[in-house]
Amino acid sequence: MNREELLAVDRSHLWHPYASISAPPPVNLAVAAHGTHIRLDDGLELIDGISSWWCMAHGHNHPAIVAAIRAQAEKFAQVMFAGFTHEPAIELAAELVKHTPAGVNKIFFADSGSVAVECAAKMAVQYQFAAGHPRRCRLAALRGGYHGDTAGAMALCDPEGMHQVFHGYLQQNFFLPKPRIPFDGEWDESEFKPMEELLDRHGDEIAAVFIEPVFQGGNAMWFYHPMYMKKLREACSERGILLAIDEIATGFGRIGRYFACEYAGVTPDIMCVGKGLTGGSITLAAAIASEQVAETICATPPGKFMHGPTFMANPVACAAGVASLRLFDSYDWKAKVDAIESQLKRELAPYREHPNVTDVRVLGAIGVVELKTPPSPERVQKLVRETGVWLRPFGPWLYTMPPFVTPPEEISIIVDAMGKML
Repeated sequence: MNREELLAVDRSHLWHPYASISAPPPVNLAVAAHGTHIRLDDGLELIDGISSWWCMAHGHNHPAIVAAIRAQAEKFAQVMFAGFTHEPAIELAAELVKHTPAGVNKIFFADSGSVAVECAAKMAVQYQFAAGHPRRCRLAALRGGYHGDTAGAMALCDPEGMHQVFHGYLQQNFFLPKPRIPFDGEWDESEFKPMEELLDRHGDEIAAVFIEPVFQGGNAMWFYHPMYMKKLREACSERGILLAIDEIATGFGRIGRYFACEYAGVTPDIMCVGKGLTGGSITLAAAIASEQVAETICATPPGKFMHGPTFMANPVACAAGVASLRLFDSYDWKAKVDAIESQLKRELAPYREHPNVTDVRVLGAIGVVELKTPPSPERVQKLVRETGVWLRPFGPWLYTMPPFVTPPEEISIIVDAMGKML
C-alpha cells in the first residue's frame, strides 16, 4: 500500500490510545527508528523527547537488543511457561535479582505493566487470605497516582483522574491525599497523618498499599518527598499490611537510581517493573514478590498463585530483557542521567517566568513544565514538525523523558521545542 492507502486504512479501522475513532487526531507515519530519532515516511526525523512513552532507555533499535531478539526468534518465539522453562527467562531472572532489594526475588513475568499491577494486587489479596486474614481484600493508593488501564489497575488510579468514567465498574479502594511536600522540600510529620489514620481505621480490610515511588506519573507528574515512602514502609510493617511499589515508570534509572525505592532505602513486599525492562523494544513486565509473600501464598490451599498469562515469560521478550539489563551494566547510565538532570534544571529554569507556567520540576531524566493552559493537539502537531522534536503533552503537563543516550545538543533542542509550546 502507498502512503495514502495506509493512512486511509488507519483512519477507517485503527483506534489509537486516548483518541476518538470518529474524529481521530493527526498521526505520524513512522518508517524507522534508531538511537534518539524516529524517521517518518516523508524523511523528517524527530528527536524522541519522551522515549516512546518512557521506555526507550537505551534509544531505539539498539543493536545488542536487536541481535538478542533475532537470535532467540530463530530458535523459538514462544512456548507456554506452564510445564516449560527456557534460558532467556532464567537469565533474565538472574539479571533482575542482582538489582532488586534483598529478599524481593520471586519473579512472576507478565505481558505489560498493567498486567503486572493486576498480578501484584492478586498476590496481595491471596497473601492475606493465606495468612489467615480473608477480610483484608481491599487496597489503598494515593490520589494523583496512575497504575495502568486494566480494571484492577484503574481501580488503583486517582478516582478523579482519567478513569473516573469507570468508577461504578471498579472495585472501591481506599484513597489518600496526594503527597504535598516536594522531593527536595522540608519534611513535616503532618504529611503522613492521613495515611496513618486510614491504616488505623481500616487496617483490618486493607491487603496492601500501592504507590508509585517518589514520582507520580500519568495523573500528576509530581515528585514527592522520599520520607513519605519510609514512613509508609514502617506503618505497613507494624500493621501486617503489604507495601506494593509500582516501579514501571521509575525503574531502571529513570529518576537517578536503579529503582526509585532506593531514595528512601525501603524494601517493598511486591515490586512491579516494566517499560525499561526490555529497553522499550518489546512488551514485558513482572511482579516481583518477597520470599515471605511467595512462600506464604504457596503454603496454604490452593498452594499456588492463581494467575497464568498465555504469553508469560515470552522467550523473545525475555531475550530482549537480558540484553537490556546487560546494557545497563556496560555503560555509566547514572552519569548520563545525572547530566540530563543538570542540563534540564539549568535550561528549563527560565520558563518559570513565563505567564502560562505554574511550575517547573526536574528529577533524573524527567523534566516537567506545568501549564495554566495546554496547547491544542493541532498546535502540538504543527510544532512537532517545525521543531523536529516528538513531544506529547497531556493535561496541563508538558514534559520530556528522553532516552539516556540523548546528547546535550539534542537536550537543548528538546528544551527549545518545549519553550515554543508554552
